[in-house]
Parts: sequence; structure tokens; C-alpha cells
Amino acid sequence: MTVLHHGISHYPDEEASNHTALPCPGELLVEEHHSNYGEPWAGGRDVFEFLANASALTPTDQVLEIGCGTLRVGLHFIRFLEPGKFHCLERDELSLMAALRYELPAQGLLYKRPMIVRGEDMDFSRFGDTVMYDLIYASAVFLHIPDKLVWTGLERLAGKLRPQRGRIFVSHNIKFCSRLGGDECTRRLAELGLEYVGKHTHDSLLFNHYEIWFEFRRPK
Repeated sequence: MTVLHHGISHYPDEEASNHTALPCPGELLVEEHHSNYGEPWAGGRDVFEFLANASALTPTDQVLEIGCGTLRVGLHFIRFLEPGKFHCLERDELSLMAALRYELPAQGLLYKRPMIVRGEDMDFSRFGDTVMYDLIYASAVFLHIPDKLVWTGLERLAGKLRPQRGRIFVSHNIKFCSRLGGDECTRRLAELGLEYVGKHTHDSLLFNHYEIWFEFRRPK
């Protein structure tokens, strides 16, 4: 029998079993993942606008999000950027399912071909050896990663950040750096070819909330 349909039919005729099952956890269908952030899902748009403006982003730029979760922020980057220009490394399987099986199809953004891969060891090799990023950002992700692994990730990404124009933004705090002490942190960043640019306090336009973002660049 040739399989003609996807999903499960509500009709009782013989074609009801003529389908290819595409498992989709029930919690995705009721959008439970929209409540996983401790703040409104709509805030993703606000974060996107801040980062896009702060980095002078254009649709042709290449963007990497470290820990994109269910694409609360990433959806807006994907919509803005040209196809294939958004990359993400995410470790949580259910978040990946929410992103790939629900959010992208629901938003009509599959044609943008974002590259979203699973990983938790700061291994960015699957994105290719030649890719150069104009913006790399991590929203509250480095809080949950050991300092040593954060530095490993920065070492691997430093050479992939576009010199001068490219930016790295990290939210909430940079204890992976401040715990070393100011001079030691600056020295270690310099060894990687990075420098600290400054701190931004971003006030949300959508609700009573603000975030601290730290900016880095590759000077040459």
C-alpha cells in the first residue's frame, strides 16, 4: 500500500491507517514550551530587536545562538535573516522538538532553512569550517555551564567571529570571566583574540523587566 498521508486521520474509513506517523508530544500542541522562560514568550521579539540594533544586523549576516531553546528569540532572527543564515546549538531534546516540529512549521519558516543541531559540549564543527559569524549570542545560557566549558566555547568561536564588525553578546552576567579577576580575564580574552567592549542595560518595551548584556568583539 502506498502511503499517501501524514499524521492521523479523524475519519473511520480504510484510509484512516494509510499515513506516516509523525510523533508530536502533546505538550507541544498546547504550547507548554511558551511558559518555560519565567517571562512572557512575547519578550523574544524585544530581545531580538535589542541585539539586532546593537550589532547593526543586516539580513545577509550570519548569526549563531548558543542555546536557542524553543526559538523564543530565534524565530525573529530566522524571519529577518536570509535563508541558511541562522545557526543554533541546543542540548535539550524536547526544546529541539518544539522548535523543529512546532514553531518553524507554525510560523511558516521552514523555507528559511535554519541549522539547529543538538549538542552540549561546545562543539561547533557541524556548522562547517569556513563559516564566519557577524553575531553570536547566549541568553542566560552561560549561567548553567561550567566556566571551563564556556572558555572552551569562546576559544573555538573566536576565530569564527568576523573581525572588527562581529559581536558576541552574553546576558545576565559574565562570572566565567569576572571570577578570574579583571586583569586575568582581559589577558585570557586577548589570548583568544577577543576584547570586552562594555555592558548594556536593556529595558524591555513589553513588560516591567530589564536585562544586562555584555558585549565582546574581535578587534583584528
